[in-house]
Amino acid sequence: MNDNTVAFIGAGNMARCVIAAMVKAGYPAQHIIAANRSQPMLTALADDYGIRTTLNNIEAVEQADVIVLAVKPQMMQQVSEALVAGAPEIADKLFVTLAAGIEVSRYQQWLGKIRIVRAMPNTPALLAQGVTGLFASGCSNYECAFVDHMFSGTGMTVWLQQEEQINHIIAVTGSAPAYFFYFMQAMQQVAEQLGFEPEQAKAMVAKTALGAASMALQGEHSFAELRAQVTSKGGTTHEAVTTFERLGLEKMVADAMYAAIARAQDMAKTF
Repeated sequence: MNDNTVAFIGAGNMARCVIAAMVKAGYPAQHIIAANRSQPMLTALADDYGIRTTLNNIEAVEQADVIVLAVKPQMMQQVSEALVAGAPEIADKLFVTLAAGIEVSRYQQWLGKIRIVRAMPNTPALLAQGVTGLFASGCSNYECAFVDHMFSGTGMTVWLQQEEQINHIIAVTGSAPAYFFYFMQAMQQVAEQLGFEPEQAKAMVAKTALGAASMALQGEHSFAELRAQVTSKGGTTHEAVTTFERLGLEKMVADAMYAAIARAQDMAKTF
């Protein structure tokens, strides 16, 4: 599977995450091309990962077996239509898109009756600790297996049966790193108020989060059971957790996640 040439159209943060994960997992750098309007961005990718780069999108896709659309959603129609106008034969190639909010039907309007996988990775993919949701349309078993291989270095892959589940996985994993960063930011702020130096406070909070996540992954206990194990009745942890409950933490989390889904659905209506 490492013989396929993969062209990334767009070289922003998420494309960089996937490229880095592919190379670190052993995908041949010479079989990866990145196209972008920013030469400094391309130079950084070439220096860091040894991939090929070009300022010309058409040049990239003409050499590719797989085309990864990694531009911003608001640019996707313009970029897609320019690609198929400049290289009509690419409509027979496999497409992968990293964009949120754009449905398969839109890509087929812009590019023709293509085979495409919608992919929704999250930023921990850079450390091989990510989760990527995948939805395929019109793809063969081999093509799905190749895309799974592409993202294997990013961490966990989850294949979705319905396209609408892409919006669900955005709320559960795609946007979720920001939820945890926000919670950790709040904890760090309190730690600093209590007299800890900023770097020390950040390290303590991050290490605690990492330890808790590791415990959750290594055991068979549910999150509720793990919480109960460290929450003695009448103790300090019990007091903190009870405060979260009184202030409606669970409802706040649910409201935020459903808001992310609603936003993804609204975005789809604009394209």
